[in-house]
Amino acid sequence: MSNIDHNLVEPQVLAKLSKLDVRARGVVEGSFSGMHKSPHKGSSVEFAQYRKYVPGDDINNLDWRVYAKTDRFYIKEFEADTNLRCHLIVDSSGSMGYEGKNGSKLDYARKLAATFAQLLIQQGDTVGLQCFAENMVHDIPARGSAKHLGTIFTLLSELPSGGDTQIIRILHDLAEKIHRRAMIIVFSDCFTDVEELLDCFQHMKFRKHDLAVFHIMDPDELDFEFDRSIRFLDMESALSIVSEPSMIRREYLNEVKKYRDRMKRGCREFHVDYRFVKTSDPYDQVLTDFLLERQR
Repeated sequence: MSNIDHNLVEPQVLAKLSKLDVRARGVVEGSFSGMHKSPHKGSSVEFAQYRKYVPGDDINNLDWRVYAKTDRFYIKEFEADTNLRCHLIVDSSGSMGYEGKNGSKLDYARKLAATFAQLLIQQGDTVGLQCFAENMVHDIPARGSAKHLGTIFTLLSELPSGGDTQIIRILHDLAEKIHRRAMIIVFSDCFTDVEELLDCFQHMKFRKHDLAVFHIMDPDELDFEFDRSIRFLDMESALSIVSEPSMIRREYLNEVKKYRDRMKRGCREFHVDYRFVKTSDPYDQVLTDFLLERQR
C-alpha cells in the first residue's frame, strides 16, 4: 500500500476508520470478486432465486431436494459479489477556495476525497478521480493499485482553486460517460441553480449510480457574522459589491435556508445520499457517520 503523504490523510484518522467498510447502497458493477452486491448472478453465499434447468446448466447447482418433491429440475441462483467502482468528483472552482478560520472548502474536500480513496483501495476496490472547475481538470479512471493511490494523492494535493463552476454540464457529462453502475461521490459547495443541480442528480440516479453528495460550506457563509461595511468579491468573476452586513443579514440567511431546504428535499426525493457539512466539522466524524449509516 502506498505511503500516506501530502498531509491529506492523517494516520490516526485512518486507523479509526479502517475498522469500517465503504459500502454501496444497492447494486454495483465491478470486475472482480468482492464484498458488494452485483446485478449479475453468480455463486456467492447469498441465495437469489430458483429457475428451471435448461440443457447446458451446471448440474452442481441443481437442488435435489426440490427435485425429490416436484420431480422437476431447478437451478439455485446466487447473487454475485463484486468489487466497487467509486468515482470521486471534486469541485475546484473559485468559490471552493474561500478560506475561513478552518482552511478552505477545497482543503476540506481534498481530505475527504483522499481518505475515501485510501479506504477503498485498502479494502480491494477501485477509485477514479474527476476534478473540475470551468472544465475537467483531472479525469483518471477507476483503478485499485498502490501506485494509482499515490497519483490521486499527488493530484489532490496540487489541485488549485479558480474559475467559474460548470458543475451542471460536468455532472451531466459524467452521468453518460460512467457506463457501469458505480458509487459516485461529489464534493462541492453547490453554488449553482438548485433545480438544475437536482436535474443532474436525477440523471445520475436514472443511470443507476449510487450517488452521495458532500455539500461543503464555510461557517462564514452560514452565519454571516460580519460586523462592519465590507466589499464582497465574487470568487468566480470580477464582480464585487460594497454592503453593510447588518442591513442584509436577515434576508441573506433566509435565502440560504430556502436554498438548503430545497437541496435536502430534492435529494430525498431522488434518493441521493446528501451530506451537508461545515469546514468546522471534524472530517473524521463526518466520514464515520457516513460509513456507519451505510453499514446499517
